[in-house]
Formats: sequence, structure tokens, C-alpha cells
Amino acid sequence: MTTRTLIALAFVALAGAAFAQQQGGIKRTPLQKVEFPDGYVTISGLAELPPGGSIGRHTHPGIETGYLLEGEAVMIIDGQADKHLKAGDSYSIPAGVVHDARVHGDKGAKVMAVWVVDKTKPLATPAP
Repeated sequence: MTTRTLIALAFVALAGAAFAQQQGGIKRTPLQKVEFPDGYVTISGLAELPPGGSIGRHTHPGIETGYLLEGEAVMIIDGQADKHLKAGDSYSIPAGVVHDARVHGDKGAKVMAVWVVDKTKPLATPAP
């Protein structure tokens, strides 16, 4: 195998692990992973939630920013008022802050997100 093939396989394995939580009808698709800036990794991906779906309360060891591509959702970020998002809206979540997203309405939702996180820690950690 070439080095390029090995790198591609390693990325797929890592991204698959980061998005392995294919539960509750949520589909996660990794798009890209870049080791930048120094000490961090920047990951982008898609999440598709079914009607009534929820990501679940969790944190990230870095920032998250995203854009709602389809549907409507309520972004619940500890310490902030709930945000009703519709297709075309964007959001950002500070590092380490507990948050959740819940689909609003009778249709599913699709979001594109980017995380810039400490590369020595898991992408996400469940929160109570």
C-alpha cells in the first residue's frame, strides 16, 4: 500500500470512530480532518437527525460552529437562551460548554458542523 492510501485509511478509521454514535436514527458523515492549528485538529462533518431526534447533551474540547442546511432545530447551550434555528441559520458553541440540539417540527434536520478541538482528547464527551 502506498503512504497516501494508508493515510486515507487512517483518516477514515479515525473519522469513523469520532462519528461512531450512529444511534437514535442520527446519521453522521465525516467530511474532512486537518491537523491545524498546532496542537489541535479541525474536523468537519454532516449530521442528519430524524423528526423528533436529539443529539444528546455533550461537550467538545474546543469550539464548534455549524450551519443548518435543512429543517428546523432548537440549539440548547448551557448558560444561554435556547435558539430556534431554521435552514440557513448558523451557530457557535464555546469550548467545554454542555449543549444539545433537538429537531423542531415534523421533518428531519441536517447540519454541517466544524470542530476545532484539542487533538489529544475525544471529539465529544457525553454530559449529564
